[in-house]
Amino acid sequence: MTTSFGLLSTYPPTQSGVAAFAGALSTALAATPGVERVEVVRAVDSPTFTDRPEVIAHLLTGADGAAEVAAAALDRHDAVVVNHDYDIFGGSDGDTVLEVLRRLRAPSIVVLHTVLRRPSQHQRWVLETVASLAGAVVVTTEAARARLHETCTVDPAKVHLVPHGALVRPAIRTVSSSGEPMVLTWGLLAPGKGVEWAIAGMREVRHLSPRPRLVISGQTHPKVLAEEGESYRLGLYKKVRAFGVAELVRFERSYADPAVLARLVDRADVVVLPYDSTEQVSSGVLHEAVAAGKPVVATPFPHAVDLLGTGAGLLVPHRDGAAVGAALKRVLTDPDLAAGMRAEGLRRTAGADWATVATRYTALAADLIVSSRR
Repeated sequence: MTTSFGLLSTYPPTQSGVAAFAGALSTALAATPGVERVEVVRAVDSPTFTDRPEVIAHLLTGADGAAEVAAAALDRHDAVVVNHDYDIFGGSDGDTVLEVLRRLRAPSIVVLHTVLRRPSQHQRWVLETVASLAGAVVVTTEAARARLHETCTVDPAKVHLVPHGALVRPAIRTVSSSGEPMVLTWGLLAPGKGVEWAIAGMREVRHLSPRPRLVISGQTHPKVLAEEGESYRLGLYKKVRAFGVAELVRFERSYADPAVLARLVDRADVVVLPYDSTEQVSSGVLHEAVAAGKPVVATPFPHAVDLLGTGAGLLVPHRDGAAVGAALKRVLTDPDLAAGMRAEGLRRTAGADWATVATRYTALAADLIVSSRR
């Protein structure tokens, strides 16, 4: 049996973690045996153009008739995957997506990218309604599954844990031509990413020989750029100078495509993710770093606690630059510790490459299709 997939999500060239997830999943599904085609209905905030042939329609948030158009396009497929986050679909807490789900006749898989610890009454209602309308609900971490059952009333039989995918890594790590260790953080820049604590942490390792370099890769988040301009990035530049680490920090402002990002990650000796958030139950950056065999220093957001707790990384307190620096120093000066982290990270993410993840989605879709035809 061949299967066609419709995908509803933000999608490249939109720059966001969910869009990147959708792009990678779409590519992996399209390469999976038995998948006939994968086509995308792209959620956007304003009229836009894309030359990507897999994008067959747009869900323009707030436009009259948008849900009907999106559902009709998605129903041309055997199964539908909906990437859910509260800020994607418009309306109150993204509740516009409910109009699409109610119209769908094809069985749907909803991927939950955010599960809040203390959702508002309306947020809880939206998530519970999304789950009730879906044929299956996917979470990408055990932390997300546990929190979902703690905070919402959702049929446990519908909930499936399918990990975030990762690129297949080369067998040999690329070494920096300068021989200087690389500390890497990447992703869209925005308040709450905690990059200032990574910068502060570099003060603790500036006397190491060879001196490590911190690479901060990523553009400012488009929504932050529209509302606040580059104030956050400019504030980071000031902190670099104030902390006396200007020679140790490099900003790469481009939004790296997967191939460029893969090469950057390959060169890294340690990844630092000092997020301020205590809510993040799924981080594609974290998963990609651990799957690449990189030691990670992170604050204890739920996904980090789940994935790093067995030795794949070090957890440090929120908003504590000195603790970040001390952890970086441990990793950079203890080869045995770093090697153990790499091995544990690869063990924890085994079988989570995008090709394997895509087969999980196709198997789940096949079960839903069979059930819908009974």
